[in-house]
Amino acid sequence: MGRYLLDSSAFIRAQKGSPVIRPEARDVMNDREHTIYISLAALWEMAIKAANGKLPFYSDMIAKGWQALLADLRGQNFSLLGIELDHALAATSLPQHHRDPFDRLMIAQALQNDLTVITTDAIFARYSGVRILAA
Repeated sequence: MGRYLLDSSAFIRAQKGSPVIRPEARDVMNDREHTIYISLAALWEMAIKAANGKLPFYSDMIAKGWQALLADLRGQNFSLLGIELDHALAATSLPQHHRDPFDRLMIAQALQNDLTVITTDAIFARYSGVRILAA
């Protein structure tokens, strides 16, 4: 069915069981017929925030070890999307709507891999060709 890329803020909200996740986004994330990717860029961004004490929830996940974290992601129907050279190069040519390099990389990944982004960030919609599912 559908192919989606979950951004870091939507991932965090989903992991915490946040009631503010829109039902449409929650349904997609819970439907095993869809392929839900989480970018290595999102994991990298969350690891940096966790190391700075800004994301204690994710610190607990990292403390279990990366193998456990990846197994947990797979168990939740998430596939890891690696960072390729094409993604990095595409991110550099995007308009400067977004200043966050991790978000720009995820936008490039979505465009390069024909993915719909599940996000809470309204700025993503400014990029031509990016399909958004509001979380």
